[in-house]
Amino acid sequence: MNDQSQKPEHWTNISRRGWLKALASLPVVGVFFYNFLKKKAKDDAAQEAIMSELRVREGGPAFIPEAVSRPPGDRIGIGIIGMGGEGEALVRHAGFAHPEWIDESHEELKENPASKRLETYLNQEDLNIAITAACDVFDVRADRAIAASQAEVRSGGGPALGPATRYRRYTEMLESPDVDAVIIATPDHWHSRMTIDAAAMGKHVYCEKCLTRTEDEAHAVYDAVKNSDIVFQLGHQNRQSESHSKASEVIDADILGPITLVEATTNRNTTWGAWVWDIHEDGNPQTIDWEHFQEPAPNKVPFNLERFFRWRCWFDYGTGLAGDLLSHEYDAVNQALQCGIPHSAFASGGIYYFKDGRDVPDVFQVVYEYPDRDMTFVYSATLANSNYRGLKFMGHDATMEVSGTLSVTAERDSTRYKDKIEEKIIDPARPMFTYRAGFKGIDAVTSATEQYFASRGLLYTYREGRRVSAYHLLIKDWLDCIRYGGEPACNIERAIEEAITCHMATRSLEEGRLVKWDPVQRRIV
Repeated sequence: MNDQSQKPEHWTNISRRGWLKALASLPVVGVFFYNFLKKKAKDDAAQEAIMSELRVREGGPAFIPEAVSRPPGDRIGIGIIGMGGEGEALVRHAGFAHPEWIDESHEELKENPASKRLETYLNQEDLNIAITAACDVFDVRADRAIAASQAEVRSGGGPALGPATRYRRYTEMLESPDVDAVIIATPDHWHSRMTIDAAAMGKHVYCEKCLTRTEDEAHAVYDAVKNSDIVFQLGHQNRQSESHSKASEVIDADILGPITLVEATTNRNTTWGAWVWDIHEDGNPQTIDWEHFQEPAPNKVPFNLERFFRWRCWFDYGTGLAGDLLSHEYDAVNQALQCGIPHSAFASGGIYYFKDGRDVPDVFQVVYEYPDRDMTFVYSATLANSNYRGLKFMGHDATMEVSGTLSVTAERDSTRYKDKIEEKIIDPARPMFTYRAGFKGIDAVTSATEQYFASRGLLYTYREGRRVSAYHLLIKDWLDCIRYGGEPACNIERAIEEAITCHMATRSLEEGRLVKWDPVQRRIV
């Protein structure tokens, strides 16, 4: 076959207009291609005009600083506190998958060759850490942590390590010289004690959200971390999502114009999504240290398997929809806008569907006001309907929708884009541009038939087109700051903003009134 250099000169020098003229003279097929190329030429011109107007980077991923490619020789010893579903996920994304998970992933790959779960895990970078210690009040989960610590199939081809030492009290773990840092993945009511004690012992902390169960605990954690030399990271993995980072670039470029309203939802319609999690068949008073589990809880009750395995259904141990789900959406908004703690909050809701003895609402909404920014943030959630309405930033000139993807659509009455709308360069009926992590970048002038439906992007994202766990990247960010200095993506300043914002919603719900943030006394009033 001849390559391009061997084609006749008049083939290579023919212009697009020449092709159009030539195709126009052909029957049927030629007419189709003529119209196709004519439309493409028009779309290309529109794309160039839009990108010139927006001055946003068209190609490549969102800007996320690259971490150092290879950790130094000193291995960091990690203690895992709480090896439930989230704790096991964090350990796995740190490079230590439980053998059962590896086996299940192999079986999934046999049944579905398109599955990327195992490949993504194996291609993670070896973070040069060891799971040296494990602490859980449930013996079965502690055993799983020890098994994962010895995993032979490791991310990045890392060697088998371990076994971790089992501790029945986290305070004993903190005294171990083999523990440099801890991952706290317990129910919320333990977060403050563990973080404060770890900071006092000089152990770095990665803590799951919500930061704390109460406002007072949040202030105590903040003071403890600020008065220590530890590196603290709150577990909001959306901080590593390309689409969320691209949203920040869009905001910084002032593409939306003045933003007056932000809306977010988290709707789920399954028993699992409503925290009705499985009760382990081996759970009993002999395998669960119930009295220690409920030690920080404000209300003590007799041994209760439902409360242990489905703890998010009770305010004694968790923070409800505010700390579990709103916290993600708020952090995404805070990442894009740096809006901080709101001026006021008013929340409402109730237990309308899951009448199973819980005291945490299954329908919940809150309105936050930011008068200094001329902006309102509205959040709503139901655990009995799965309609997902997305995260929307509404500006005078355009609306941005963010999930695992991103799209920006011009407002019909925009001042900035008025001329281009009148010239039909911009069509308010469809996105000006979209962004899909892992793809080429922004697709300008999206066709009316093309739809972008994707997950919210909280589990996986992309780096240079390669699928990677957002959990893994956030843990790596934390470890890099431990090794080289600097502030992690979701540091204690962002963490206190998240905690207070969530606690404002809960306080408003509980007291049935508008609550405000006093920035001078730094208290909810």
